[in-house]
Amino acid sequence: MGYFEQALLAAVLIGAVSGLVGTLVVLRQRTFFAQALTHATFPGAVGAAILGVSIPLGAALASVIIVGVMTMIGRVKRQGNQVASGILLTAGFALGVLLQGLNPSLPVKVDSYLVGSILTVTERDVTLVAVVLVFAVLAIVFLGKQIMFSTFDVNGFRAAGYREWPIELLTLVLITATVVTAMPAVGAILAIALIAAPAAAARLVSRTTTQMFVIAPLLGALSGLAGVLFSRSFDVAAGPAIALTAAALFLLALLLRRLVRAGGGPGPADANRRSRTSLRLKS
Repeated sequence: MGYFEQALLAAVLIGAVSGLVGTLVVLRQRTFFAQALTHATFPGAVGAAILGVSIPLGAALASVIIVGVMTMIGRVKRQGNQVASGILLTAGFALGVLLQGLNPSLPVKVDSYLVGSILTVTERDVTLVAVVLVFAVLAIVFLGKQIMFSTFDVNGFRAAGYREWPIELLTLVLITATVVTAMPAVGAILAIALIAAPAAAARLVSRTTTQMFVIAPLLGALSGLAGVLFSRSFDVAAGPAIALTAAALFLLALLLRRLVRAGGGPGPADANRRSRTSLRLKS
């Protein structure tokens, strides 16, 4: 397989897993957390480059530390998850820039991990993305009902005897794994666009959450594929092209929703809201 075909495969897989996990991010209102995580993993990538170890491994270890610190800050009185995310977003990114400045002779161009360099992804990177995608699909298939129950009715979820922390931990693991695997392709800064935009677009055109879990990965894969082709045709960076394509699909979905509403019919989001209301009433 040539480097360009490998880049196309990586873009499709990363887009699919980003759209799938992004649906959880959007539904559980973890977008700002995911954004903070994408920026704060940058020092892990720089530290891995300095030590000469796997950069995705360094980013993953940094993610574990960041999630722990965010949890502790979020439990401080009169603070919260939004405050913790904001602090870690800027502090983590600044630490990465500082480490890079103190080590100007790094053997790896760490700058590429800010905006991505999908044409340089390796077979190991593609395999890692495929593993994360399979894990995410299995999690949604076998635990989807519990995840949605916890998402839409957390009090009812607890009253039914379920523990919330395993679902929350699973969500954090999926978000972290997606951020780490997307970093080589679209970069630490732009990964949030590929995670949030396809899911947000799917939410606008879907009538049920089940449809969201199908449409969002398709839109993510389309964003990755079209972005790489666009970057080759116009000789621009692939990471920004993928992110812009995802944003364009969201704007297109928003326009479609407005056109449907202007026509006098109920939009997909309205039907989705009614289905969630029905779920609460039944429970």
